[in-house]
Amino acid sequence: MDVSRIRALRGPNLWSRHTAIQAIVSCEGSEVAISDLPNFEARLRERFPELGDLIPADHLDTVSMAHALEFAALGLQAQAGCPVTFSRTAQTVDTGVYQVVVEYTEEDVGRLAFERAEELCLAALNDTPFDLDATLKELRDLDEDIRLGPSTGAIVSAALARGIPYRRLTQGSLVQFGWGSKQKRIQAAETSHTSAIAESIAQDKELTKKLLHAAGVAVPYGRPVEDEDDAWVAAQEVGLPVVVKPQDGNQGKGISVNLTTEEQVRQAYRVAIEFRDDIMVEKFLSGHDWRLLVIGDKLIAAARRDPPLVIGDGKHTVRQLVDIVNSDPRRSDGHATSLTKIRFDEIALARLAQQGYDADSVPPRGVRVVLRNNANLSTGGTATDVTDDVHPELAAAAVAAAQTVGLDICGIDIVCDTMLKPLEEQSGGVVEVNAAPGLRMHLDPSFGKGRAVGEAIVGMMFPDGDNARIPVVAIAGTNGKTTTSRLIGRIFESNGLRVGMANGMKLSGGLGFVTVLFLDMMKSPVTAAVMLSSIVAAVCFFGWLLGIGLEKAGLRKKKRGEARASQLMY
Repeated sequence: MDVSRIRALRGPNLWSRHTAIQAIVSCEGSEVAISDLPNFEARLRERFPELGDLIPADHLDTVSMAHALEFAALGLQAQAGCPVTFSRTAQTVDTGVYQVVVEYTEEDVGRLAFERAEELCLAALNDTPFDLDATLKELRDLDEDIRLGPSTGAIVSAALARGIPYRRLTQGSLVQFGWGSKQKRIQAAETSHTSAIAESIAQDKELTKKLLHAAGVAVPYGRPVEDEDDAWVAAQEVGLPVVVKPQDGNQGKGISVNLTTEEQVRQAYRVAIEFRDDIMVEKFLSGHDWRLLVIGDKLIAAARRDPPLVIGDGKHTVRQLVDIVNSDPRRSDGHATSLTKIRFDEIALARLAQQGYDADSVPPRGVRVVLRNNANLSTGGTATDVTDDVHPELAAAAVAAAQTVGLDICGIDIVCDTMLKPLEEQSGGVVEVNAAPGLRMHLDPSFGKGRAVGEAIVGMMFPDGDNARIPVVAIAGTNGKTTTSRLIGRIFESNGLRVGMANGMKLSGGLGFVTVLFLDMMKSPVTAAVMLSSIVAAVCFFGWLLGIGLEKAGLRKKKRGEARASQLMY
């Protein structure tokens, strides 16, 4: 079996509307019918027990090695957790030569699955070992590395529900919604509307506190410090207990809270200085740790964040209890799941010492052992949804804090006893204002119900009824593509539209002829035409077999040899 001409179909194509990997597979001799290969299917299933039935789309077809490759590539992706369902193998005009098409959700994962499926089939053919567990782990790890995170994924899902098209511009979180002049972009929880100045203010915690205090929002007292000695002086000035944290930090890194002694303050300074050069000391506010999410001018969600902890059982050590908690499949090392593994580091050991424990201590049954004072999810904390409990005046204070800084999407960290009272009635305050806040505590809280955060962000970016689409006409065929595209483009221009016209190498628009260098994000001429923010209509012609490159298409066949024109979207 020889596999060649592997390529990605990044949009609607001859086979389906799914993105897919396509390859030419050549089979020789008995490979054309696996029934002629003694025990091949049995060996294949022995190496991959979850392989589905080898039933071709055309039930009259003989099952070949190419069909086995098709179902193996699809099955490996499915077992790795990818939501794929479509595959097809078609005989070409040449005997023993097939076109194999397999759906993918992430291109790199699809290509790797195709390679591993070929190795699986050859292992079954030659009766050699195949490590299925290692292969599935490799596919899962790659998929987790490159797929959209929970925050970005929720926004993309909300956009798709509204019929808004999207395109990933990088393997990270940079995503474009819409085409041409209607396009807008996000990067995680940052949008095209997010102000760079507002983000800069939010990163400077001392400046943020000054602005909030001037706006009448309750904040804790504190100031920047220059060294360990100054940190202790500042702690005495504001009054113990205090918090020591980086002046420009995120995700709870380097933060130590509820410090009551000089040694604790000095140790906390040494921890914080490892993350940032600018450190500040502020008054510790007693109460629970709350995160309020403001989108636009509305409070959308609120959650109580609890620090990472374990509960003793009288049998296991603290270290073992942490390992048990971290074995929860909802916890991972990064942000791909709803919870993050508990960090068992210097800060955790110091917090244990305050409670009279060390890593090898065995806590009594039922005793709660706190491993950190701060309650960030990124260090292993948990979240409980409390959106319905927020007092109107407290919600107004959160919105005021976000608007004072100037953020369109903002995570407000508040310390107070309850959400049922205004801050002024319980000596609480805003301790941080966060740009690009994490959304997973609101999407999938540890306790309580998730909130429609993605829908709120999409609703802020695109008014009701706006699907962010422009008129796009894609033309494919043998003869007449260029003439047809120019005529259609002229019709658009006569109606006052600025038209982008692309043929795979060049792009012309209302501002004259422009040469486009095709980057990885520009996989087809259709994509190139709708990437420019000045374009309000696009006309494209391209090779019919390459895939259109957009997620939606209405196809209309023309006679053989004529150009095919398809208006894709409005």
